[in-house]
Amino acid sequence: MPSSSIPAPDVSVILPCAGSGTRFGAPYPKELHCLASGVTVLDRSLESVVELAKSGLNVRLVVVFGTHKLDTVSYLARYAEIFQLVFVYQDESFGPSLEGAVRSALPMTRGPVALVLPDIVVTGSDTAGKLLDALRNVEVSGWSVVAAEERDPATLRQMGALAVAETDGVLTVGAATDKPKDPSGYNAFWGMVAATEAEAHRLPDVVGEGTASPLTGAVALMVEGIVNYNTVAG
Repeated sequence: MPSSSIPAPDVSVILPCAGSGTRFGAPYPKELHCLASGVTVLDRSLESVVELAKSGLNVRLVVVFGTHKLDTVSYLARYAEIFQLVFVYQDESFGPSLEGAVRSALPMTRGPVALVLPDIVVTGSDTAGKLLDALRNVEVSGWSVVAAEERDPATLRQMGALAVAETDGVLTVGAATDKPKDPSGYNAFWGMVAATEAEAHRLPDVVGEGTASPLTGAVALMVEGIVNYNTVAG
C-alpha cells in the first residue's frame, strides 16, 4: 500500500482552547464571539498566524481543547487548507490551567514555536506580520514577544507583565512575570510569544505561577494595542 507522511512544519503555533472563560455569559465559547459579520474573536487572533502561512511557511497549528469546546474544533475546519491542524485533548495530569494546556501541546510541536491565545487580539496598523517578525528574532536570545505598552496597574495584574527598555537600539525585556500582584516596575504586556525549538520546552514557565519567566532578555516587538477578550465586557 502506498504510504504518506505529514511533512515536518517550518513553525508550530500552540493555540490553547480548553479554557472555560464565561465573561460574555453566552452559550458558546468566548473565542467564537462575533466581532463583525462572519468574523469572530478567534479569526482576529489568528490573523498573524495566517500571515505566516501566506509568507510561504508550513505552519502546524496545535489546538488544545476539552469536550466542552467541540464548537471551536468544528469552527477551525475552515483553516484546514491553510494550516496543518493538530488537535490535542488537554492532559488532565497537567491540570486545567493554561500552563497545562501548553504542556499538553508541546509533544506535537516541531521547529520554532509560538504561543497564540484565542481570546487575545493584536490591534493597530502593520500588526499582521508581527508574529513573523517575532519568529525571525528568536535567534537573538531564544525568545521574542509581541507586546503593547501599558501603565495601568489593574490591567497589568491580569496579563503577562513585562518591563521593556531599549538597549543598543533594540527593545528587550528586562523582567517578566504572569499576573503580578505588584505591577510596579512593569510597562507592557505580551500578546504573543515565540521561542526557538531548543527553548520551547520552557514555554509553560511563561504562564506558570511561581516560576521564573524565560522571557527576560527577549526581543520585544511593540504594537499599538492588545485586547484581552477574556477580561473586556461583552
